[in-house]
Amino acid sequence: MIRPLQAETVTRETFWLIGPVGEVVFYYLALLTVLVFSFGAYYRFSRYAEGSEDPFERLDQLPQRIIRAAKIVGSNEQQFNRDFVGGMMHAFILWGFLTLLIGTTILAIDMDIYRKLTAAFGTEQSFFVGDFYLSYSLVMDAMGLLFVVGLSVALYRRYVTRNERLWGRHTSFEDAYLVWMLFLLGVGGYLVEGVRILGAEFPDFETVSFVGWFIADMFQIAGVTAGMARAIYPAMWWSHALLALVFIASIPLAKPFHMVSSFGNVVTRDEKAGVRLPGVPADASPDEIGASTIDDFSWKQLLDHDACTKCGRCSSVCPAKAAGRPLDPRDVILDLKQYREDLDSGNTDEVPIIADGGNSVIASETMESCMACMACMDACPVDIEHVTQFTEMNRRLTESGQMTETVQEAMMNVFQNGNTFGDPERKRPDWVEDLAFEVPDARDQSVEYLWYVGDYPSYDDRNQKVAKSIATLFHRAGVSYGILYDDEQNDGNDIRRVGEEGLYEMLVEDNIAQFEDCEFENIVCTDPHSYNTFKNEYPEFGWNEDGEIDVYHYTQVVQTIVPDLELTGNELDYTVTYHDPCHLGRFNDEYEAPRSLVRETGCDLHEMPRNRANSFCCGGGGGGLWMDLEEETKPSEERLREALEDTDAGTGIEKFVVACPMCMTMYEDGRKTGDFEDEIEVVGLSELLAEAVTTDVASASVGSSQSSAPADD
Repeated sequence: MIRPLQAETVTRETFWLIGPVGEVVFYYLALLTVLVFSFGAYYRFSRYAEGSEDPFERLDQLPQRIIRAAKIVGSNEQQFNRDFVGGMMHAFILWGFLTLLIGTTILAIDMDIYRKLTAAFGTEQSFFVGDFYLSYSLVMDAMGLLFVVGLSVALYRRYVTRNERLWGRHTSFEDAYLVWMLFLLGVGGYLVEGVRILGAEFPDFETVSFVGWFIADMFQIAGVTAGMARAIYPAMWWSHALLALVFIASIPLAKPFHMVSSFGNVVTRDEKAGVRLPGVPADASPDEIGASTIDDFSWKQLLDHDACTKCGRCSSVCPAKAAGRPLDPRDVILDLKQYREDLDSGNTDEVPIIADGGNSVIASETMESCMACMACMDACPVDIEHVTQFTEMNRRLTESGQMTETVQEAMMNVFQNGNTFGDPERKRPDWVEDLAFEVPDARDQSVEYLWYVGDYPSYDDRNQKVAKSIATLFHRAGVSYGILYDDEQNDGNDIRRVGEEGLYEMLVEDNIAQFEDCEFENIVCTDPHSYNTFKNEYPEFGWNEDGEIDVYHYTQVVQTIVPDLELTGNELDYTVTYHDPCHLGRFNDEYEAPRSLVRETGCDLHEMPRNRANSFCCGGGGGGLWMDLEEETKPSEERLREALEDTDAGTGIEKFVVACPMCMTMYEDGRKTGDFEDEIEVVGLSELLAEAVTTDVASASVGSSQSSAPADD
C-alpha cells in the first residue's frame, strides 16, 4: 500500500544528512553525467556509419533478435563455455549489476517522479515504504553481495592466479579501471549503508539489509559511535556518488562500453557467420576487394572491434597460436580497433590494413596462419565474427599479389586442372579401377545420391583408400549413387578462405553446371569442407536456394544404411578415439553420426578431452594444407599426443579415427614428424566400417562352411 511519508515510516531518507544544496549539486552533476554519456555513446554509434554496408541482413526480425540476445546474455550461456568458474563469476557480476541498476532506477522513479507528482496534488506519497522497502532492501543486499563476490573472483583470477588469457599486449589501464571501479562501487555501497544504519542507531526493520547491518556492527565494534557515523556519512555518501557518476560518464569512452556494444553485437549476429562468407560485389574493381582501409570493414565489423572485452577466450582455443604461429585472434581485433581510434584522434598516419613485409596494421604472416577453424568464434562470448574479417584481409593479399608462393601454386593448379595437385583431370577417377565392382557414372544415369568425391580422395594415395572404402559400403548396401568422374572439380571451400574469391566463383559456376547436367536427388560428400560449401554457400549463387536438394556428409548417409550392412556390433574390438573435423562439427553441428558408426563396428570409443564443438583443428584448414609454416608443435602432433596421454584409455588407444580427408593427410604427417608411427594408427571412419563389413562377411563364410561340413561318425 502506498502511504504518506511519516517519521515512523519503514523506509529511509534518500538524501539523509546531505541537505537541499547538496541535493541540487547532485542533480546538476547527474545531468552533466548524462550529457557526457550521451555524447560519448552518440559518437561511438555514429562512427559505425562510416564503415561499409554489411553484406548480410543484420536488423531483420528485430524483436526476435532482441529477445534471443536477451536470453543469450541473461543466461550467460556463452560465458560458461569451457569455463564454469568464469561463467559463474560473470553471472554474479551481470545480475548483481543489473539488480543494482534496476534498484537505483526504482528509487529515482519514486523520488523524482512519483513523490513530486503526488506532492503537486496536495500530499506527498511514496511506494518506497513498508513491505516494498523491506523486500527491496533484502534483494538489493543479496544481489549486491553476489556482485561483490563475482568481482572478487575476477580480481583474484586477474591478479593472484594471473589467468594467462587475461593478459596480453593490449592489456592496459582500462582493464584495471573497469574491474576496480565496479568493485569499489559495490563495496562502497555497503560501507555507506553500514554507516547510515549505525548513524540511525540500528532501526529494527533494517535487519533485512543483512550485509549493511553486518558492516554497521563491524564499525560499532571498531569503536565508531552513532554520532561519529553521522559526521562521516556525508563524505562517504559523496565519495560513493561521485565514483558512480564518473563511472557512468566513462562508459562510452573505454572498456565499460562493452556492456552496451556486446549486447548490440549479439543482437546483430549472423547465425551462419564464418560457415558462409560474404561475396564480392560483381562490379568491384581489384582495388576494392578486401580491406584496404579501416572503413572497408562493415559497420558490424567495427562493432565487433568495440565489443571485444579482451577476455582472451579466442586466444586460448586458437590452434595457430598454440602451434606458435604469429596469430592471436584477440590481438588482430584489438589492433584494428586501436588503429581506428588512433587514426580518428590523429595519433597515427594511415597505413595499409595488411601487407607482406611492410608497414601495415596486420602482417600478412598473421592472416596466413589462420586455419579458418572457427574455434575463436565458437569461444567468443559476444559473437565477434573473426573469420569473416580475416577473409577480407586475405582477399586484399590475394588481389595485391601477396599470396604465399605455395598457395599460389595450389591456386594455379586448380585454375588449370581443377584440383590442387595439378594432376590431369583424366586421372581423377583412376582410383575406381582397383575395385571389384563398377562405380556408376552420374553423368549417364539418374541416381539418388550424387557422390562428390573430392580432390584428396581422388588423387592422394592414402585418401584413395577412404574413397574405395566408401564405395564398398555404398555397393554393399545397394545405394543408388554415382560420381562425376573426370568432370568433377575442386569444391572451392578452402580456395575461398585463403582469399581467392574470383577462382572460387569460377569453380562454383563450373560445379553448378555439372550438377544441373545430372539427375539426382541428393549430394553426398567425402570431405566436410565440400559438404559445408555446397550446403551453406552455393545457395548464395543461385543453386539449391530453396533447399530441394539435401547435402550430406558420407557419415550421415552411411548411418541410414547401417541395417543394410548387416553388422552385429561385434566385428571389431579396437580401442579408438574420434576426432571431430571442424567443418563437420563446429561448422555444421554433426557430432552423432560418426560416433554411432564407430560403435556399430564394436570398437571401444574413448572421447578426446577436446571434442565436439571444442575440438582442436588438425591444422589443414584455411589453406594450411598447402603451406609450410614454422611451428613449435604442429596441431596434428599435439592432437595425437592428446589422444595417447589425455584420453581415458591413454596409451591403450590403437586407432585415431577421422572423417575428413584433410585431417587424414595432416595426421599421417603428424605421426611421422611427431614420432607416433609405432604408437597409434590413423584410420578413416569409412575404412573402419569397411573392415567391419569384411570381417562380418568372412565370419559368415566360415560359419556357412562349418554348418555344411559332415558330422563326425
